[in-house]
Amino acid sequence: MFLTLRTILVRYKQTFLGIGWAVIQPFLMMIVLTVIFGRLAKSPSNGVPYPVFAYAGLLPWLFFANAMSQASGSLVGNSNLLTKIYFPRLALPISTVLAGFVDFLVASALLAGLMVFYGTYPRPIAVALVPALVLIAFAAALGVGCWLSALNVAYRDVQYVVPFLTQIWFFATVIYPTSLLQEPWRTVVGLNPMAGVVEGFRWALISTNRSPGWMIPVSAGVALVLLVTGLFYFRRAEKTFSDVI
Repeated sequence: MFLTLRTILVRYKQTFLGIGWAVIQPFLMMIVLTVIFGRLAKSPSNGVPYPVFAYAGLLPWLFFANAMSQASGSLVGNSNLLTKIYFPRLALPISTVLAGFVDFLVASALLAGLMVFYGTYPRPIAVALVPALVLIAFAAALGVGCWLSALNVAYRDVQYVVPFLTQIWFFATVIYPTSLLQEPWRTVVGLNPMAGVVEGFRWALISTNRSPGWMIPVSAGVALVLLVTGLFYFRRAEKTFSDVI
């Protein structure tokens, strides 16, 4: 918890807007997506206004992307700690993911405002699914973060791969509604662990007209595999961190 608090304080230290950046980033991205894909490309939005459709997808995605990116550099960025004292190394990627969750909670307030403004309301029963979706995103971010942070110690190329990977992953997840796909391709898309989370958020919170179906269980399974294998690889490589870094 100390490392999490430190991460949050350092991130917004000496900034004019402080934690307000947690809202500004998704809000500006929502505007760009609305203009390009909602107005110009006429992308479908499953029966809801495109701005709230875009933001409902951006909210869990940015939590995942920022947490994954921060976790990937958590070991190299704290090399002074790794070489001087012993502590559970896993605390570093976990603390960065937890810090991202704080931003997620702050940014959620704007989604609530957009839902009221556009008159879109959640499905009362489906809202109970949201904590499970957040947990899937948390598991995916930590799993990928463990893989990338451990690899980044040995191969510094990872710091150049992560932004490129994040951009491709973003366009494969947030831009389009999966209602454009037919089965079994919709279920196959669930192999992207964030696809089920994004579609689940949109279905549960803004009442899009197409249920995610099997996408959520498939995405949950993939996230679990990423978490287990990431933790295993991290623990296996942990003993060499202080020597290699």
